[in-house]
Amino acid sequence: MKKITVIGAGNVGATCANVIAHKDLTREVVLVDIKEGVAEGKALDIWQTSSINNFNTRVIGVTNDYLKTKGSSIVVITSGLPRKPGMSRDDLIKTNAAIVKDVTEKVVKYSPEAIIIVVSNPLDVMTYAAYKAARKHSSRVFGMAGILDTGRYKAFLAEALDVSPKDIHSLLLGGHGDTMVPLPRYTSISGIPVTDLLNKEEIDKIVERTKKGGGELVNLMGTSAWYAPGAAAAQMVEAIVDDQKRIFPVCALLNGEYGLHDVYMGVPVKLGSRGIEEIIELNLNKEEKKMLEESANSVKGVMKVLDDMNLFED
Repeated sequence: MKKITVIGAGNVGATCANVIAHKDLTREVVLVDIKEGVAEGKALDIWQTSSINNFNTRVIGVTNDYLKTKGSSIVVITSGLPRKPGMSRDDLIKTNAAIVKDVTEKVVKYSPEAIIIVVSNPLDVMTYAAYKAARKHSSRVFGMAGILDTGRYKAFLAEALDVSPKDIHSLLLGGHGDTMVPLPRYTSISGIPVTDLLNKEEIDKIVERTKKGGGELVNLMGTSAWYAPGAAAAQMVEAIVDDQKRIFPVCALLNGEYGLHDVYMGVPVKLGSRGIEEIIELNLNKEEKKMLEESANSVKGVMKVLDDMNLFED
């Protein structure tokens, strides 16, 4: 693969570009930002670690020059304002929707065949905004959230159990945020059900912490997380570049799956060189279905706000 572009050279975008470069997934990573010199500086800093960390990927930065992104196979969009203390993801919608629309249109102009991964918040509705602006099949426009949420869930479980996070396997569904749907029934540690190792009260506490995982970091640092989101987006890029057929929770457009229609939200998918190659439907119980439907209704409410803004032509 010749070129991968990351739009937005903030903490998340720069981390994503750094991880992609370290993995040698492509010949060139282009980092783009609207603020003069930021992308150039961070790209140069990353490139100067190439001999130290033994990678060959060339990293370049540009200020608002989308011509340099021409021919990208994958584009990761991290553009937008970060959350501040006391601010929900949904508070960001009006400003960030306009930013994502503008960025996506420029991306498609120069890289019409690119797979687009959205990281901007509020994630579910920003992925919808990119889909509307890109005017391409939803299998090639999707969002990163589930891998991040699952990563947090696994980290908290690893702490509680004092085990390696590598041995924890789990899934989460639904919207990115307080309405996400962790699935303890599908969580295991080297094949051992988590319910055999932790009681319901302990699991529920971890689930609640996972739901508020982003907010916990905002309260601690005064801004959104970046290491885990950036690495999660890079993992999705790797799965596409290497056609790994990985099963990941991804923010995807549902058209009948799980009984839901016209809503972007987290579900397990098979991720490969063509983007989303399959949406996997789990056999949910009554309680899990109810939580997923509630999450979908919450996401649809925010999506309606976007539709009411009339940013997109029919």
